[in-house]
Amino acid sequence: MNASLQFTINGKVQRIETDSRRTLLEVLREDFDLTGTKFGCGEGQCRACTVLVDGKPVRSCQTDISEVDGRKVQTIEGLAAEGGLHPVQAAFIQEGAMQCGYCVPGMILTTVALLERNPAPTKAQIVEALNGNLCRCCGYVNILKAVQRAAQLTQEAK
Repeated sequence: MNASLQFTINGKVQRIETDSRRTLLEVLREDFDLTGTKFGCGEGQCRACTVLVDGKPVRSCQTDISEVDGRKVQTIEGLAAEGGLHPVQAAFIQEGAMQCGYCVPGMILTTVALLERNPAPTKAQIVEALNGNLCRCCGYVNILKAVQRAAQLTQEAK
C-alpha cells in the first residue's frame, strides 16, 4: 500500500511516495543512495543497519518506512559537520577501531546516542550500550577504547 511520507534525513526534509511496508534501510539505500547504512543480517540481530531516529538508535532493517513519518533520521553520512569529523568518528580512527568497517556506521551511531544521554559512561555502560552491535572481525577491544576516547574528546570540546 503506497503512502506519501515526509521526514527529515540528515537535516534535510524529504518526501517520498512508496510502499509503507518497505524498510527504512531499503529506502535509505535505494531511494536516497545513503549506502553507509549497512545490510547485515536482515533480522535486526547484528545492528549493522543502525541509524538514529529522533536521536535514538534503531535497527533500520526492522523499521517500516511509515514509522519515520514526521521524524528525524540521522545516518552516518550526516554525522560529520562543516568538513570535519564528529568526535566519535575521529576517536574510531585514532584507536584503529575497525578492520573491514562493515559494523562501524552502526557502532558509531550507537555511540553518538550513548554519549548524548551519558557524556561520561563507565566501561560497563559502554558494553551495555553496544551489546548486540556485532563486529565480525572481533575488534571489540579497540571499539571500547574508541568509545572511551570519544567520551573524552566530547568532554574536552565543551
